[in-house]
Amino acid sequence: QMQLVESGGGLVQAGGSLRLACATSGRTFSSYAMGWFRQAPGKERECIAAIGWFAGHTYYADSVKGRFTISRDDAKKTVYLQMNNLKPEDTGVYSCAAAASYTRAHTSPDYWGQGTQVTVSS
Repeated sequence: QMQLVESGGGLVQAGGSLRLACATSGRTFSSYAMGWFRQAPGKERECIAAIGWFAGHTYYADSVKGRFTISRDDAKKTVYLQMNNLKPEDTGVYSCAAAASYTRAHTSPDYWGQGTQVTVSS
């Protein structure tokens, strides 16, 4: 089992920034690919960013490309999501997830966090 705990969500004005963190425990973090998912009100959950075992292997949804950056610190067993130039449409519950394969990190992860709310006001 792997436990994932997100932090860093909150209320921010449009154009602002937030940094989400997802601390993990229970499994060898460096062996897992990680993803960040967002569920906006009334919409399905979608993967917005993912990172493989090697930090150079990343994925971003078109809606966040150029504004969000995913990174990982294997020593701290933590994955981050730096969110800049936030827009009201970025509002939603952000969850991190872990998968044994990079493909599954943004399709069908093995483990999930409980999520953190991000609200962007206009």
